[in-house]
Amino acid sequence: MKGSLIDYIIILAYLIIVAIIGIISGGKQRSLKDYFLGSNTVPWWAVCFSIVAAETSTLTFISIPGLAYITNLNFLQVTLGYLLGRIVIAFVFLPSYSRGNLKTAYTFLENRFGGSVRSFASIVFLFTRIAAEGVRLFASAIPLKLILNISYPEAIIIIAFITLLYTYTGGVKGIIWVDVIQMFIYLGGALIAAIYLINLIPGGWAAILSTASVDNKFSVFNFGFDNGFSGFFNQPYTLIGGILGGAFLSMASHGTDQLIVQKLLAAKNLKESQKAIIGSGVIIIFQFALFLFIGVLLYTYYGTLNLKSDTIFPKFIIEVLPSGLFGILIAGLLAVSLSTLAGSISSLSQSTIMDLYLPFLKKEISENSKLKISKSLSILWTVLLVASAFFFMNTTQTVVELALSIASFTYGGLLGTFLLGIFFKNAKQKDALTGFVVSILVMILVISFKLVAWTWFTIIGVIATLVVGGTLSKISSSKKKN
Repeated sequence: MKGSLIDYIIILAYLIIVAIIGIISGGKQRSLKDYFLGSNTVPWWAVCFSIVAAETSTLTFISIPGLAYITNLNFLQVTLGYLLGRIVIAFVFLPSYSRGNLKTAYTFLENRFGGSVRSFASIVFLFTRIAAEGVRLFASAIPLKLILNISYPEAIIIIAFITLLYTYTGGVKGIIWVDVIQMFIYLGGALIAAIYLINLIPGGWAAILSTASVDNKFSVFNFGFDNGFSGFFNQPYTLIGGILGGAFLSMASHGTDQLIVQKLLAAKNLKESQKAIIGSGVIIIFQFALFLFIGVLLYTYYGTLNLKSDTIFPKFIIEVLPSGLFGILIAGLLAVSLSTLAGSISSLSQSTIMDLYLPFLKKEISENSKLKISKSLSILWTVLLVASAFFFMNTTQTVVELALSIASFTYGGLLGTFLLGIFFKNAKQKDALTGFVVSILVMILVISFKLVAWTWFTIIGVIATLVVGGTLSKISSSKKKN
């Protein structure tokens, strides 16, 4: 085991405080609105911080520094797209959501197309979230395994149990307020690690600038035309691909994914939701810049190591950081693990009961019964997330790219269906379902044959959905006129 008594006191105190805050701040839930929407009383800045914490998993904390370690700062191009996508969400998606009494993101699809589209979208979300979050949960277990010298399954179960404890008792309000604390803990830990690294490197800033410049580590923009037309689409981090891919991925993940939409619906009103989503986009650029910069610092400190990139930052934390700082960084790692996992458990449970169980129940049940079912679903989804994490334990791909690739697989169809509902007034339920299914089939081909880099996945899925759904809607409209 690595670490001194003070480190373990810090980690244990953090876990206890987080659990207590989550339970107390959640209050007593008497209805599904209390449990899943926090009764729409959460201020915008808390929602903003919670969004950042929820989308920041251990993948960001350990894999993004690893990505910069083996490449450069090109990933920042994607974050510019993230902000652009959130601006679109604020002024296109959220006004549409605010006009209906939405309980989940997919209620909009039912209002626009019908119950079948809502159910299909919810099922797609459930499968995508369980796979992508399984990768993230596995990534969360990497540092815990190294620290405690335990197996991956044991580390995964420990993280899942702690998260379930306050998710089950505190509901979404408890999750949001814990996320606010988590964000400052992990960003503070990352900043401390960066400062410590700078002071640790012989020669300081001069050595950092010299080494990074020689090896092109500070390169941010990549136009991607060096390898011709085909090479342009096979590079994930080009200027056009990064911005467009980031924008469309952000529109899908933050505008149609229940993990984030759940938090936006907990805000007091439309303006509060808009400030929260745009503010999160600004913060995320600075956050990714910090984690990428840590990767550059690690390259300057270590040079080239024959190690998996995801293990570089954990190696530094475990082998180099002194007592006290080690405990703070591990608390930061746990913070990003718990925040994303808690949001996933809650959103999976909410979508299951709101989009699938209650619409097909065909009878009214009491709020108390709904609440009990929702909490039972939280336990069920936690178990399934643990099983998903076990499945991805032997992956050889960089975990951040694997998770984003999984999400992008269905995000295109999901986002395309929402856009079809907003911009194609004549589109009907069968048009939306056909477009959605065709999009998934197209993505199976694109991914199986590795036709393009992952940043293009969502865009291709959206185009397929809109072309098919839009064409069918125009054909139907022409037939009616004739």
